Amino acid sequence: MANTLASRAVLWPKGAMHDLDHYEMADGRRIAHRHLIGDGPTLVFLPGYMSDMAGGKASALYDEARRSGRPALLLDYSGCGESSGDFADGTLSRWCEEVVALIGELVDGEVLLVGSSMGGWLMLLVAEALLEKTGHRCAGMIGIAAAPDFTRWGLTDEQRAALESGEIVREPNPYGPEPTPTHPGFFADAERHLRLDGSIPLDMPVRLLHGQRDADVPWETSLHLADALRSDDIQVTLVKDGDHRLSRDGDIALLKSVVASFYRPIDG
Repeated sequence: MANTLASRAVLWPKGAMHDLDHYEMADGRRIAHRHLIGDGPTLVFLPGYMSDMAGGKASALYDEARRSGRPALLLDYSGCGESSGDFADGTLSRWCEEVVALIGELVDGEVLLVGSSMGGWLMLLVAEALLEKTGHRCAGMIGIAAAPDFTRWGLTDEQRAALESGEIVREPNPYGPEPTPTHPGFFADAERHLRLDGSIPLDMPVRLLHGQRDADVPWETSLHLADALRSDDIQVTLVKDGDHRLSRDGDIALLKSVVASFYRPIDG
């Protein structure tokens, strides 16, 4: 299943990454990021599996934040994009630690977490970590084809058995020539972060977008997530002809509109 959650990166136009910086973790990991200062909660974009901040949705939201004077934070997980490290060492716990560390270092005030695919799983863990660490730092969450628990429902019994025995599972990659790996370490860590089987103790506003022609993450997953979250302020938007990536012009316009709804009281 991880292969279907991997996204092909979009190359930055020449000169577009002039604000790229790196944050060094205590163990030497260097986390690439771009940061804008502005008014309102800081939009933090969490990419999908094997994706990075060069993707179309991330760059569109960053450009919109720059135009609107809003704060934003993009990042590459360790082992991805411009960050240091080996992807084989990547886990949800590790990447959550990196996101929380960057927020603690760079962001004053609340954040608006936007998670795409696997990033929609990671945003739950980040929100929980921030709540435990600071009491409340999330103005809201936006999931785009959110894929919590995909190691449970997106793998066959044979694949799960192989991972449990320490094997790497490789699957065809629809976005590139190289197969997409799922590593045993990622799988074992993910099993400790399953969320859909119980109540998720988060109470902030949540907006979930999902294409009903998503061949990778069933759109019903967003309904299950809405049901599991404790918050009563949840809206699920289903795009009937939308695919997994939701990257068409109309999809991006919808996403921008949802993001803007968290800033209208500030803007006007």
